Amino acid sequence: MQALSLGGLNLLVLEDEPLLRKQAHAFLQNRGADVTSVDTIERARKVINDLNFDYALIDVNLPDGLGTDLLKDKAFSPNTGVIVMTAQGGVNGAVEAMRMGALEYLVKPFDLEEIPLLISRARRSQQTERIEEHRRKSDTEETFFFGSALAAMQTHLERIIAADKRLTDKLPPVLIQGETGTGKTTIARWLHHQGPRSSKPLVEVNCSALPETLAESELFGHERGAFTDARSARIGLFEAADGGTLFLDELPSLSLSLQAKVLKAIEDHRIRRVGGSKEIPVDIRIIAATNRDLKKVVAEGEFREDLYHRLDLYRIIIQPLRDRGEDIINLAERMLVKLFQRHRLPARKLSAIGKQRLRAYSWPGNVRELAHELERAIVFEEGAELNFDHLVGQATTPKAAGSADATDWFAPGYVFPAQGFNLEEAINRLIRHALKQTNDNVSAAARLLGVSRDYIRYRLSGKAQRADGGDIPPTDDTAGAG
Repeated sequence: MQALSLGGLNLLVLEDEPLLRKQAHAFLQNRGADVTSVDTIERARKVINDLNFDYALIDVNLPDGLGTDLLKDKAFSPNTGVIVMTAQGGVNGAVEAMRMGALEYLVKPFDLEEIPLLISRARRSQQTERIEEHRRKSDTEETFFFGSALAAMQTHLERIIAADKRLTDKLPPVLIQGETGTGKTTIARWLHHQGPRSSKPLVEVNCSALPETLAESELFGHERGAFTDARSARIGLFEAADGGTLFLDELPSLSLSLQAKVLKAIEDHRIRRVGGSKEIPVDIRIIAATNRDLKKVVAEGEFREDLYHRLDLYRIIIQPLRDRGEDIINLAERMLVKLFQRHRLPARKLSAIGKQRLRAYSWPGNVRELAHELERAIVFEEGAELNFDHLVGQATTPKAAGSADATDWFAPGYVFPAQGFNLEEAINRLIRHALKQTNDNVSAAARLLGVSRDYIRYRLSGKAQRADGGDIPPTDDTAGAG
C-alpha cells in the first residue's frame, strides 16, 4: 500500500516524552510535512502565535498543565485540525477534548502510521466543510437532455468518460463552450457524476462573480496575515476540490495574472496559498466553461493563449437551443412533467400552435429561458392546452410562426407546389444541415441521417458548400468534433 503523503502541510507536535516526540517529528518529516516540535504548553502558545499550522498533535498531561487547555482557550486557528494524544486511562479526557473541537484522538502507545490516516480523514472533513460553505443551491440530480441534435456531442462525452476511467488520476482539463443558458453547468456536473471521481468533491465557481481583489485567495487560499483581514489560514477552492473536480465557469473573467496561476496549477498539480511559501500538491480535474469564442478572446488579448491550448484537449461545444429543431419540443415536454409536479398542478399538453411557437422563437436565453417560459405558461394560461400566447410579438427567428416562408419545406405547414419538388436539392440541403449541426463531423452527420459516410461523400462530390459558404472537407471524419 502506498504511503500517504503529508507534503505541503505544517504540523505541530506537543509532547513532553523526548523519544516519542523525536520519533513523531522524524516520521512526519519523512512524509513531507514541515514539523515543529515542542514539549510544554508555554512553548506551544509561542509557536502558535508565530506560525500557521494545518494540524496539531497535542499530549494531554504536560509539565505545565493540560494540553486541552489550548482548545479551551481557543489558542488554535479555526482552520487548524487538532488530534489529541493520551495515555490508556485518559480516554475520557480525550473525548472531552473532542467536544471542545478536537478532530480525533490517539491512545498511547500507538503506531505512527495511524497519524497520516487520521490527518487524511480530517482533511476530507475540512474539504466537505469548505465546499458546503461555498456551494450554491443547486440540483445535483439534474440531468441533461441530449436528444438527436446533440447525439454527436453525447458520443464525444462518453469517449471522455471512457478515457477518464482508464487514466483515473491527473485527468486532462475539459473546455465547454456555449451560449448563456445552454447547459454548460449541467454538462460539467454530468461529466463529474458519470466519471471515476463521482464520489469525490465537485466544486463550482462562477469566476465572473469573484471580486478581483479576493479571487486569488478564494481559489488558492491564504495564510494568516497574508492581507489585512486574513486573521487565520484558510484553504482555497483548489484544495477543497482535491481528488475531485473544479468547475470554473466563465474562466475568461479572471485577470491575465490569475489565469497564469491557474495554468501553473494545471501543469504542476500544485498550488501556493496567498502569503505562503510552500507548494501544496492537488489532484483535480479542471472543467472550464465560457459563453465566448475563446479564439477571439485570445486574439483580443483578454485570454492567455498558452492556457487556451492547455484547456483545448477536450473541447465540448453546445449548440444553441434555436438550432436543435424538434428536440425543442421533446425537451419542453420533459421539463413540463417536472414543473407540473413542482407546482402540484394537473398536467396539460402542448397545443399544435404552442409547438409551432416554441419552434419559431429564437430563444436568446436558451434552455434557461425555455424553463422560464414554460413555467410562466403553466401558471398564467387557463386553457386545456398550452399555447404560449405571450411569445407572440417577441423576438423570433426569420422563420417565425406568423411570417414563415411557405415555400420552405423546413417550415411548419409546408405544402408541395404544383410544379413539383426538387428532391436532389432537398437531400443536399439535409446533408449540409446535418454537417453544420455536427461541426462538419462527417461520421456524426451520417449517424444523424442514418446513412454511411461514403454516401455523404458521394453526395458532396467535393462540390457542396456549407451553409456559411465554406468548403466541406469530404474526407475528414473528426474535424470540429473535439
